[in-house]
Amino acid sequence: MSDKGKVILAGAGPGDPDLITVKALKYIKIADVIITDRLVSNELFQWTKKDAIVIQLGKQRGNEASVSQEEINTNIVQYALRGKLVLRLKGGDIAIYSHVLEELKVLVEHQIPFEIIPGVTAASGASAYSGIPLTARGYASAVRFLAGYNSEEWSDTTWKELSETEDTLVFYMSAENTSHVVQKLLKQGMVEEKKLAIIEQATTPKQRVRIFSLDEFTAGIGPVSTPALVIIGKVVSLHEQFKWLTNAVTPDSYFPQAGEPVFKNPEV
Repeated sequence: MSDKGKVILAGAGPGDPDLITVKALKYIKIADVIITDRLVSNELFQWTKKDAIVIQLGKQRGNEASVSQEEINTNIVQYALRGKLVLRLKGGDIAIYSHVLEELKVLVEHQIPFEIIPGVTAASGASAYSGIPLTARGYASAVRFLAGYNSEEWSDTTWKELSETEDTLVFYMSAENTSHVVQKLLKQGMVEEKKLAIIEQATTPKQRVRIFSLDEFTAGIGPVSTPALVIIGKVVSLHEQFKWLTNAVTPDSYFPQAGEPVFKNPEV
């Protein structure tokens, strides 16, 4: 009989701890080891068992405490090979703009059993908590998820197609590159009046939604709190009518910085 443990790869949702799935919460309660991203609500760790080990191995640009994917992989494998039930908890969904592929490969390489549990992705959370449907009759019949951090590498053909589409465009990981995205879209012919929403720290008590036309955005918008999601398209105009959550007074960070200890049950 194998003495290997098992790894659960689960999405924790975009921030609001109430958006955790019932199945992921089940594993939070029974896991021996939880290896968590930075963008996971610390409130979830009040449910761990008393002797659980909770390790924050988060990535954060510009923070020396940020860890490599190799270090994360090593921790997952080492604990699983000791026979532990390991919960790898990621913000948002487990398979949308995450490094789950690298983790799956190392688990298969070491023949470690695993299970994948989906979560609420940031686009769904930001859409719901800002009152901006990603598709809506008469506004958009499709939505595209894009990673904005590498947009400098896209071809002019790609930019031209994006500038002409009626699809809703959702940019992940684009806080630092949004100006570049807007400039390229305008250069390729997207109308200046098209609306853009920046949703900072979506679904958390620090959520802030700001709406601009593309030409307003180019004039400057001030600092952006991360994580931030950008939505571009006709659907953005629906925010004013259907917003139901008040913007945070202060946009300071809801999530811990990389390397900070996570909340643990005070009885431990």
